[in-house]
Amino acid sequence: MTTLLQVEQLCKHYPGFVLHDVSFSVEPGRIMGLIGKNGAGKSTILKSILNMVRRDAGAVTMLGLDYFQNEKECKQKIGVVFGGVDFYPLKKLSTITSVTRRFYSNWDQQRYEKYLRQFSLDESKPFKSLSNGMKVKYLLALALSHHAQLYLLDEPTSGLDPVSRDEILQIFTHIVKDGNRSVLFSTHITSDLDRCANDITYIQNGRVLKSADKETFLNSFDHLKTLGDNAPLTLEQIMLRTERRALDETAL
Repeated sequence: MTTLLQVEQLCKHYPGFVLHDVSFSVEPGRIMGLIGKNGAGKSTILKSILNMVRRDAGAVTMLGLDYFQNEKECKQKIGVVFGGVDFYPLKKLSTITSVTRRFYSNWDQQRYEKYLRQFSLDESKPFKSLSNGMKVKYLLALALSHHAQLYLLDEPTSGLDPVSRDEILQIFTHIVKDGNRSVLFSTHITSDLDRCANDITYIQNGRVLKSADKETFLNSFDHLKTLGDNAPLTLEQIMLRTERRALDETAL
């Protein structure tokens, strides 16, 4: 089966920050977590993949196609959620949806209405009246309503209460159950990845520190264990100890 997303040597230069030779792949039926501290480059990677910012180098193959040469076709088959998107804050959700669905040939109104009910969203409300958590749920409802094969999500569970986060993670698991669809989502909430991720890509200072299936990923950081660490390190422990070591090396 075709790899749904292949990122190869992606580079982007900003003053004071460089995204350097980022490479990883997302296979069908998998959930990949993109982790790293704030400012590590997670959002820049997602935006570069989607051509929202112009890359300096690198290739992105999506659904077997060169994304940058087939952007319009690829966008029909992906669902995207970015935090901090305000759309038209004074417009009602129904108005925003009526515009959004025109872009998708596979828009499924019944599915959309199902997610409205599931997320307790009121279409008569203006976007700006929603809490941050409800805004994320609305964006997810849009992303889930046109039969996408690949979902790219930036901090989708940030700002959600524990019950809502659990609901979203269950949806991710359901999405990939058929083995044909995949989810790539960035997060700093490592407990979410402990529960649902199959693969982990760790970004540190604009570089891929490690990208592997979760078991291999966890085992590859055994060198960070201290005396008395008998159980495998958690993702949170790995991140804390890796970033602390990087700080200590910078201070030398």
